Amino acid sequence: MIRIGIVGCGRILNAHLHGFRQLRENTIDNFRITALVARREEDGWKFHTRGKGQEPRPPLLPPESMDPLAAPHTYLSDFQEDASVHVFSDYRAMIDARVVDAVLDTTPVYLHHQVGLHAIDAGLHLLTQKPLAITVRAARQMVRAARSRRVCLGVFENARYRPWVRAARWAFQSGLIGKPQMAVLGALGGLWSPDRVVADTSWRHHKLFAGGGSSIDIGVHQMDMLRYVIGEVQAVQAVVRMFEAVRSSPNLSGGARQPVACDVDDTYLALVRFAGDAIAQLLWSWAGHGAPLEFSAAPAFYGNRGCITGGQLVLDGGEQKPLVETFEAQADAATIDRAFPLGLRDPFAILQLDWLRGIEAGRDPETDGDEGLRDLAAAYAILESARAARAVTLEEVLSGTVDAYQRPIDEHYGLLG
Repeated sequence: MIRIGIVGCGRILNAHLHGFRQLRENTIDNFRITALVARREEDGWKFHTRGKGQEPRPPLLPPESMDPLAAPHTYLSDFQEDASVHVFSDYRAMIDARVVDAVLDTTPVYLHHQVGLHAIDAGLHLLTQKPLAITVRAARQMVRAARSRRVCLGVFENARYRPWVRAARWAFQSGLIGKPQMAVLGALGGLWSPDRVVADTSWRHHKLFAGGGSSIDIGVHQMDMLRYVIGEVQAVQAVVRMFEAVRSSPNLSGGARQPVACDVDDTYLALVRFAGDAIAQLLWSWAGHGAPLEFSAAPAFYGNRGCITGGQLVLDGGEQKPLVETFEAQADAATIDRAFPLGLRDPFAILQLDWLRGIEAGRDPETDGDEGLRDLAAAYAILESARAARAVTLEEVLSGTVDAYQRPIDEHYGLLG
């Protein structure tokens, strides 16, 4: 039995618990959640037992958005009543109490390397919310430590586990749309524009807490999808901007909005080159006054035999068919099972299952520490390129040869030397 301790009891925990619930409903019975850690113990109890304790905060987004922050509130008592659950206000106390074998870290980015290294040092398996760490240097330390201690390290990069992303990778690997040539991902403006605090979490707009702004929060997702579907990133050339220096936090009770000063980007445009000839254009903005610019056909991927646009496969000659449905109809059984084990479609449940199976088998999950490190380096290449005013290679950022943007963060957390 794998005993799991969850560190961080914010809104994203609903999506994680919903995933674990689906595993139990699919007869996965090799784990129990035995500890919750929140800065305030009462926040941990909000996820403990339905009908008891303080009411949880409502979801930020409507269910139809399909965003993890729209997940319905889920309690441990909804799917496990056969295990004692301890509630702590300090992750170190939980680790010292020896009541867990593995840690799921859902804390803000700046805590990932602190929680992670402490857990790994104690010999605990680790699954950390994306991105892996606050900087590439911190991420490298986590990967090295996990390898040394021989623990299972996973990164909760849920984007690649979405059905359409799985199907897009297959479309290239099967040769259906040929060799990768081009891709476009992103949008400008939208839900948090022009100046709302993203996800009502002000730390996302501070360099020492989040590393970067949209370039890290969204860029890591985009880079992971690109690396998974097309192949390894070779170089990035980008520009970034902070158009809104002050953002406002919505008061859900209807009162005045609270201002939040920002020191990270809210907008980026990036050209990505891959190890082959393929290229991609990435764009994103949490700014943008007036109407958002959304691309109904994006994410779009082009090969030399066809493309994927608007969730459709369009082949040379004009044949058009739904991407995911075609994948499910034409891919072999083993490929389908790898994409959707137990028939699951929820990325959270699929990733959690992979992590649990990895712990039992003595292997890392698909999105392991190395994958998380490369995703983070590719995202930081956006910021390092903008700072250097030139294209930077993934290897330059991975090795730390180019780190001008990140260096003050590393200095703050004592990661240099």
